[in-house]
Amino acid sequence: MIDYNKLGFKCGIEIHQQLDTHKLFCNCPSEIRKDVPDFIIKRYLRASAGETGKIDIAAKHEQKKAKQFLYQGYDDTTCLVETDDEPPHTPNQEALLITLQVAKLLNAKIVDKIQFMRKVVIDGSNTSGFQRTALIARDGHIILNKKKIGISVILLEEEACQAIKRTKDVDTYNLSRLGIPLIEIATAPDIKSPQECQQVAEHLGMLLRSTGKAKRGIGTIRQDVNVSISKGERVEVKGFQDLKSIPKVIDYEIKRQLSLIKKHKKITRDVRKAEPDMTTSFSRPMPGASRMYPETDVKTIEVTDKLLKQIPHVKLIKDQIKEITKKYNLNKELSTAIIKKGIAIDKFTTDYPNIPAEFIAQTLINSPKELRKRYGLKLDIYKIINPIFEKLNGNKITREAVFELILTIAQGKKPNYNKYKPISEEGVTEEVKQVIAKNKGAPVNALMGILMSKYRGKIDGKKAMELIKKYS
Repeated sequence: MIDYNKLGFKCGIEIHQQLDTHKLFCNCPSEIRKDVPDFIIKRYLRASAGETGKIDIAAKHEQKKAKQFLYQGYDDTTCLVETDDEPPHTPNQEALLITLQVAKLLNAKIVDKIQFMRKVVIDGSNTSGFQRTALIARDGHIILNKKKIGISVILLEEEACQAIKRTKDVDTYNLSRLGIPLIEIATAPDIKSPQECQQVAEHLGMLLRSTGKAKRGIGTIRQDVNVSISKGERVEVKGFQDLKSIPKVIDYEIKRQLSLIKKHKKITRDVRKAEPDMTTSFSRPMPGASRMYPETDVKTIEVTDKLLKQIPHVKLIKDQIKEITKKYNLNKELSTAIIKKGIAIDKFTTDYPNIPAEFIAQTLINSPKELRKRYGLKLDIYKIINPIFEKLNGNKITREAVFELILTIAQGKKPNYNKYKPISEEGVTEEVKQVIAKNKGAPVNALMGILMSKYRGKIDGKKAMELIKKYS
């Protein structure tokens, strides 16, 4: 087992989160497409000198490949800004306010002026040969497990194109992802173990989702991890499959460096890719400061009191979970699922006051899972559940009928609510007495099975059990 303290292990993580708004420098929607494009353009890219007057080492590495790039575009969802045939428009105000909001959540110092910069990128992922990025705040921190983790910078930048196909001579990209607003959060090298790195990533992800404007789904959030040990070199690892893979990939990378040190071989400062088998592979040399220079087509933004007052208030997801757990007397697992899925539990309990919050949540969360697992069916439960809840709230059906009705709809059938009309308590009581009389000495569960086989969906199971216990 590796003793990371003895090795002088240092680690920092960069989180890149897409925002659910229109694009950063035009009004095109942030809709990532994979269908047949309306047009394709061809480009070659070359490296340009940065602000220091030098060409970045990573850019030189890409230029030597001499690749041609094909860009797929769409007439209705991509424009001349994405093809780099028109200057960028005024930066997306909503994306800016969300980034400022995140900066406040991270206790960071917001800059006085926001200046977009051009970061040279000639791997084809940006049609212009650079990525626009702006420093929004710096010197923040989070508290995790009573430990302070520094936040070096918070940036707002544009997302790159989506790679479709790569060959030796030609790379094909799709323009629909290019320009989606992206928040980048970079921590200080304060992380002291692979497990702590995963915990920091989870915490930062929670903060970003708390804004309600973080895109969800595969590829909408990415993590890059910088690691080093005292006798090694800093290496940046990209392309993690999921957060659970972070500790294993870091473990491998440190073992790789230790192996090179033991063999007296040089460790180079590289950008490496996290592979599916948890190993890492060389991608390119580590970029330096030479890749940056000012973006002259975007005006500097003054950070005024008026702008700061527009930052919306946000309640952290962890606090939302605590709140509904207490308010509705739910367990933490159920409360977490409600928040993660964005279920408006307050609205459901207001609209259907006679249905317990726990039953509402269990139905919305567990019914789709049960449909998939038991019947191989998929259903958007939010589109069909309101009429069912209305019947239940009005005592027109029983709780036991709810899943039966959901299943009926998922199977493409028309629900028959009259089939599940509840039997009166007097009727249930009489039936319970008859079942007990006909099955003397039978265990309670056996009596329950007999009763439910005849009246499933028409009587409340909890009430039936109470009556069986009372009269048996």
